[in-house]
Amino acid sequence: MKSIQQLREQRQAKAQAMRKLVEDTSEWKDEHQSQYETLEKEISDIDARIERFQNVLDMEAKEKSNLQERADREGISTDEAEHRNEQDADIFNTWIRGGANALSMEQRQLINQRAREVRNTMSTGTGAEGGYLVPNQFAANMLEAMKSFGGMRDVATILRTENGATMDWPTTDATSEEGEIVGENQSATGSDPTFGTKSLNTCKFSSKVVTVPFELLQDSVIDLEGHIRERLTGRLARINNRLFTTGTGTTQPGGIVTASAAGKVGQTGQATSVATGDLLDLIHSVDPAYRGNARFMFHDMTLKELKKLTDPTTKKPLWLPGFDVKEPDTINGYGYTINQHMPEMAASAKSILFGDFSKYLIRDVMQILLFRMTDSKYTEKGQIGFLAWMRAGGDLMDVGGAVKHYQNSAS
Repeated sequence: MKSIQQLREQRQAKAQAMRKLVEDTSEWKDEHQSQYETLEKEISDIDARIERFQNVLDMEAKEKSNLQERADREGISTDEAEHRNEQDADIFNTWIRGGANALSMEQRQLINQRAREVRNTMSTGTGAEGGYLVPNQFAANMLEAMKSFGGMRDVATILRTENGATMDWPTTDATSEEGEIVGENQSATGSDPTFGTKSLNTCKFSSKVVTVPFELLQDSVIDLEGHIRERLTGRLARINNRLFTTGTGTTQPGGIVTASAAGKVGQTGQATSVATGDLLDLIHSVDPAYRGNARFMFHDMTLKELKKLTDPTTKKPLWLPGFDVKEPDTINGYGYTINQHMPEMAASAKSILFGDFSKYLIRDVMQILLFRMTDSKYTEKGQIGFLAWMRAGGDLMDVGGAVKHYQNSAS
C-alpha cells in the first residue's frame, strides 16, 4: 500500500502533466481532449485514496488540539486534561448503556450539575432518565465531523460559544472603507457611515430520535458512543448545511444563497446551462476587495457541466487540477467547494455562487444535550431512544456584496 506522501507525489506528477498539456498545446484537438480526460480520471482516483488517509490524520490532530484547548481553558496539564476526558467518556458510556441508575453517586452529581447549566439556555428540562450534557470532547468531535457534510463548514468562519445568547455582530462594506489623514492635535473622524450591526441568533435543532436495540447496549465490544455520534452527526449536519445554504433567515438561519446578491443572470435558453462568458461576468461582479479569498460553490452535478466548458478562443478546458491536494482544483483560475444542498441547474435556479465565503459566520453553541428515553413505546420494541438537541446559527455578515450568484434563465 502506498503512503500518503507517495500518493501526493503521484498526484502532483499527473497534475503537472495535465497543466503542461493544456499550456503547451496551441491547437486543441480530440487527441488532446482524450489525454486530458484520462489524466482527470486518474487524478480523481488518487484524490479519493488521499482523502481516506487525510481524514485519519486530521482526526488525530484535532483530538490533540481539543486536548490542549481543555488544558488551557481549565488551567491544567495536558495529562490531566486527558485524564478528565477519559473520566467524561467513562461516565458517558455508562449512562448510554445503563441510564441514570447505572451511575455512581459522584457521576450523577456531575451530570446534574451540567444539566442545570443548560436548562435555561436550551429551554429544555430533564426527564426521568435525565438529559445529559455531553462532554466537550464528544461535542467537539461531533462539530468537527459535521464538516464532512455539505461544504458550508469548510469555507465559513466558525465561532463557538458556551451559550446561545443573542449576539450583535458588526457589519461593514469593505469596498468603501478608507482611512484618513489627521492633522496635529486634531481628532479622528467618528464611526464610518457604513458601519452597522446584525444580530446572529441561534436556532434549536433536533436530531430526531435515534433508536438502539437492547442487544447493542449489552455488547461491550461495540463502540456505542461512536455509533450514536455518527448517527446524530449525520442528521444534525445535513439540516445545518441545508439551512446555512438556503435558509430563509426568519425562523431559520440565513442561507448563503438567500443572502447573496445577483451577479449574473443567464440569457434565454440557459435554464440548465452556463456559458464561459457568464462565469467571467459573475467573477467580475464581485469587487476585487473580496476576490483575493474568493471561490465558487455549486452542486456536484453543476461541476459536471462546468468541466465541459472551454475557452471560446483556444478551446482548452477551464477545469485544471491543483499541483497538490492542498492546492485547490480550479475553474477559470478559482477554487471551488461542492455543496449538495446548492440548487442544481434549473429554470431561475441560483445554481452558482462566487465570492469570499469567510464572510458567512456559523455560530455553534458547545452545549449539546442528549436524552435517553426508555418509555413503553421503545421498550415494547426492545429499544432505547436517543435524542440530541443543539443550537446553531448562521448568516452572511457582510453588506458589501462579498458573495454573488449566477441565476439560470427562466426558460
